[in-house]
Amino acid sequence: MTDQGQPAWRAKQVMDWLYLKRVDSFEEMSNLPKTLRNQLADSFELHPLKVITIQKSQDGTVKFLFGLTDGHAIETVIMRHQYGISVCVTTQVGCRIGCTFCASTLGGLKRNLTAGEIVAQVVMAQKHLDSTNERVRSVVVMGSGEPFENYDATMHFIRIINDSSGLHIGQRHITVSTSGVVPNIYRFADENWQVGLAISLHAPNQDLRSSLMPINRRYPLAELLDACWYYLEKTGRRLTFEYALIGGKNDQDEHAHELGKLLQGMNCLVNLIPVNYVPERNYTRTPRKQIFKFKRILESYQVNTTIRREHGHDIDAACGQLRAKHSQLIQT
Repeated sequence: MTDQGQPAWRAKQVMDWLYLKRVDSFEEMSNLPKTLRNQLADSFELHPLKVITIQKSQDGTVKFLFGLTDGHAIETVIMRHQYGISVCVTTQVGCRIGCTFCASTLGGLKRNLTAGEIVAQVVMAQKHLDSTNERVRSVVVMGSGEPFENYDATMHFIRIINDSSGLHIGQRHITVSTSGVVPNIYRFADENWQVGLAISLHAPNQDLRSSLMPINRRYPLAELLDACWYYLEKTGRRLTFEYALIGGKNDQDEHAHELGKLLQGMNCLVNLIPVNYVPERNYTRTPRKQIFKFKRILESYQVNTTIRREHGHDIDAACGQLRAKHSQLIQT
């Protein structure tokens, strides 16, 4: 505002219109001078996302496919939990990490999202919830893409949604997930925030993890664990390790014992995730009985373990699935 020759307090007015009143145009910002409203409309895109598709699950999960101004598409998911409503946001169009069990990486990375495009996902989700007087309580940065390869925009996004003049979502209600970009785990620890960190682990040893997650060849498991220990010592916060169980690949008893020994003594939670079926991959789900056995083995090493509750199993709720279908339709 000051750069535009306006008093600084105009910024608070704009924030109020954007994040509290959630208006659809600059013209509706009635306490701003007409000339300023016109200037804002000429300079900025208020709605960088357009709804292409909305899918609704029987369990209350809502998945959006949003179109961007350059023709690309991204996904955002609303999930309902006992503790409230969370939104899962995307930070990149596609992904270059190459995890073999994930649909997001199909087609590779197209580009990073701007901070505004990430924020807009939460705003659009909240506007969808306004009709039922519900509120976004938490945000997980676990959608398509690798947040720590779009680090600066992701951090800017967190500052905006956490700001008391923005969406005012508490830091403890925000979690960022990374596949293991080690240098930025150190940077994130040094942010001195209360934002949660989740590590996509998915294997208990170097060779297996490298076969599932090519990023492990660049940042080996030992280096990743060193960064995790640094985070724990720096922040005092508990880490979450995400572990996708893939039938016959990483879900056997010996894998559970190896993982238990690896994480024993660490202030962490292991979140077991039955792998989602992706047509392009030939992976099968771990039998229910083996999932619970895997959990019991980890707990025998005093490693806190949960099994992720599935959301939107009757729709394309896994990262990248809806976007992949949309891309195929466009190509055909």
